[in-house]
Formats: sequence, C-alpha cells, structure tokens
Amino acid sequence: MTLVFTLITLIALFIIELVYFKVADHFNIIDKPNHRSSHTTVTIRGGGIIFTIAALIFFFTFGFQYPYFILGLFLISLISFLDDIFTLNNKIRLSIHLLAVILMFYQWQLFSLNWYWIPVALIFVIGTINAYNFMDGINGITGGYSLLVIATLYYINEQVVSFTSSDLLIIVGLSLLVFNFFNFRKKAKCFAGDVGSVSIAFIIVFLIGQLVIQTQNFNYILLLLFYGLDAVTTIVFRVIRKENIFEAHRSHFYQFLSNEKKWPHLVVVSSYILIQLIINVLLILFVGKDSLTALFLIVTSGIIFLVVRFTTEGKVRLTKSIKNE
Repeated sequence: MTLVFTLITLIALFIIELVYFKVADHFNIIDKPNHRSSHTTVTIRGGGIIFTIAALIFFFTFGFQYPYFILGLFLISLISFLDDIFTLNNKIRLSIHLLAVILMFYQWQLFSLNWYWIPVALIFVIGTINAYNFMDGINGITGGYSLLVIATLYYINEQVVSFTSSDLLIIVGLSLLVFNFFNFRKKAKCFAGDVGSVSIAFIIVFLIGQLVIQTQNFNYILLLLFYGLDAVTTIVFRVIRKENIFEAHRSHFYQFLSNEKKWPHLVVVSSYILIQLIINVLLILFVGKDSLTALFLIVTSGIIFLVVRFTTEGKVRLTKSIKNE
C-alpha cells in the first residue's frame, strides 16, 4: 500500500465516521447512561461500524480477498448494528452469528483439517467475541487494545512469518486510529457499540486464526492474554457469587478501577495496553513455539493478576453477592 493511498484511506475513514455521527444523531442512535454504565452523558453509539467499513474498502480495492470472511463480517456486523438500535430476538442474532462463524471457518479451510480443530476453533471464536463485547465498557479500551493487537500482528506478518495481507492489517489499523481519535479521550464522542466490539473481535479472531493455522502455533492466542485474564476471572467470580453470567454488569477489574477506584479511563486503558505489550514482546522474543514457556507465562500472569485483584478488590467483593450489580 502506497503512502498516498494510505493517507487517502485515512481521510476517507475520518469523513465516513463524521457522516455516521450525523446519521446516528438524526436517528437517535445513542447510548444513555444507566446504573451499570461507566459514563455519565448521552453519547453516540455504533462508531465501531468503521471497522467493517474499513474491511469492505480493503475487499473492493485489493482484489476481493477473503470473500467468505468478509461476508461473515458483514452479516455479523449488520445483525449487531440492528441489535444496537432494536432489541432483536436472540435466536435470530445467534443464528446469524453461527452462520458468520461457519463462513470464517470455510475461509480458514478448517473443514479440510482434522475434525478436532472445529470444536477448538468454535470455543476460541465464540469466547473471544463475547469477551470483547463484555470488555467494551470504558473509553478507549476496545480501540486501544485492538490497535495494539493489530500492530503486533502487522509486525509478525512483516518480520516473523507472512500469514495474511498486510494491506488488510493497515486498513483495519487506520480505522482503529480514526475510532480512537473520537473514543480514546476523557469525554468520548462515540462508543463502539455491539457492532464495533463484535466486528473488531471477528476481524482479530480471523487474523489470529490465520496465524495459528499457518504456523501450527497455538501460543499466538496469548496476544489476547490480558483481556482473557480479566474476562475469565470475572466469569469465575460471578459463578462463585451465583450471578447470571450473561447479564450486563460492571464487575470486570477495569470497571472496578475506573468506577470504584476512580482511576481515569485512559489511565486504566493505558495500563492494560502496556501490560499486553510486555506480554507480546515476551511472546515474540522468548516464547515462540515453546509450550512449556507459554504455560509458564500464562500461569505466572494469572497468579499475579489474581493476587492484584484480591489485594485491591478484596475477597468479600469478589466472592460474595453484590446487590444492585
């Protein structure tokens, strides 16, 4: 991708996002704060639609690559966008999600591999998409964390092993820069919405899946390790407290830091990005394909994270039922 085309694409994405703001404002596509929110003002919802638009730009300008993935992304983004506006029937939403995942599997040529890849991939895809959706709760966290993942994947693609189109990585990265310009701030201009968190998760899962299949190295899943630690431990604690894990809540660690400890959103997000950056560096430079080293990194990170959670939140908060959650 030339520098001129990159600049044109960046400007185009910026203009498209501004146009969406006008449309969203006209049709009242907004997010009103409630008792579970980490914001206090009415904000435009669905700004993350720019991620799917960026992927479509890539598709139509770079030889119609990855058609099944793009179709799956379009379908899952469309149903998520509609779900942002209306409350859709869960059966319809889940059916479209499943169809999108099947299309992704087909793009990966997963059905030509051994059968055990399918349940493993299904757990990874569904788990990551849901984790991304639940983790999208404060300014900058989805856009900032995702930009780090995309940047790391670009480095791997250019310097370690070629597994995907660098043009796709660049255009998605540009869309994240545009979104972060409006979201990674003290008072966000827009939120990603389900369309944003689900679509960027779908994109990242596809890319990591390509990398894992190309290299036969599952350790690359650790590019999402810190998100995973917050999401998984929060689910475990909610199960311990006998809460419905599918209901909206604000008991993630990042939410505790921003809502209870009153840390600024951008400080919390920057901390998450920095920790994941350290993990990514360790993964690339020292872990590689070594499963034992990867396991050591996971266990060590998990123990440290749990110690920090128990130290800051306390045993009672983590394990006892919380009213008005």
